[in-house]
Amino acid sequence: MIFLKAFVIGGIICVLSQILLEKTKMLPGRIMVLLVCTGVGLSFLGLFEPMKEFAGAGVTVPLLGFGHILMEGVKEAVDEKGFLGLFTGGFTAGALGCSAALILGYLASLFFKPKGRS
Repeated sequence: MIFLKAFVIGGIICVLSQILLEKTKMLPGRIMVLLVCTGVGLSFLGLFEPMKEFAGAGVTVPLLGFGHILMEGVKEAVDEKGFLGLFTGGFTAGALGCSAALILGYLASLFFKPKGRS
């Protein structure tokens, strides 16, 4: 049952993002930033944790989850370091995911050749 909830909730997030892409003039980068900022906002308001308990990976895997990770990192760093935590917390919390994306993207580029646009 948890897999079904994660699939449905993650699918709804993807469908809403696709609707934004198709029906507005927003570019994909802006939609991605909107999703990350939405995750930060939901985390700030305390709504992300109940969503995470209900939907599991359906909420944490998309970009909403990345925004939540950034917000949690900032909150922890502010508690520990004060004002400077605003600038260091997000980097510390998101470092693993960003590093994995860069390394795996580079490895994929070694095996696959991009096709030119025509």
